[in-house]
Amino acid sequence: MGRGKIVMRRIDNTSSRQVTFSKRRNGLVKKAKELSILCDAEIGLIIFSSTGRHYDFASTSMGSVIERYKGMKEEHNYNVLNPASEIKELKTHLAGKFKIQRLFHWDVQGT
Repeated sequence: MGRGKIVMRRIDNTSSRQVTFSKRRNGLVKKAKELSILCDAEIGLIIFSSTGRHYDFASTSMGSVIERYKGMKEEHNYNVLNPASEIKELKTHLAGKFKIQRLFHWDVQGT
C-alpha cells in the first residue's frame, strides 16, 4: 500500500515540526553525500532551522565550495553585463565546430 499525498504547508505542532525537520534534514544530507560519491560532484549544503541553528555539509570544504560559487556568479554577471563578449565567444566556438565538421565531411568523402 502506497503512502498518501502530503499537503505542503507549515506543520502547526511544534514538536512534530521539529521531528520532521530533523528527519528531512538527515535525509537531505544523506542524498547530498550519495550524489557527491556517485557522481563525483562538489557539494555544499547549508540549512538554517527556524530556531536559527545552522547545519552544513560539504563534500570537500565549505570554503572552497563557496569560493567556487562566487567565482561562477561573478563570471555569470560579467556575461550578463557584457552580452557582446558572450556572443563573440559563442561565434568563435561555433566556427571551430563548423570547421571540424567540414574537415570530417571532406575526409569521409575522400576528396
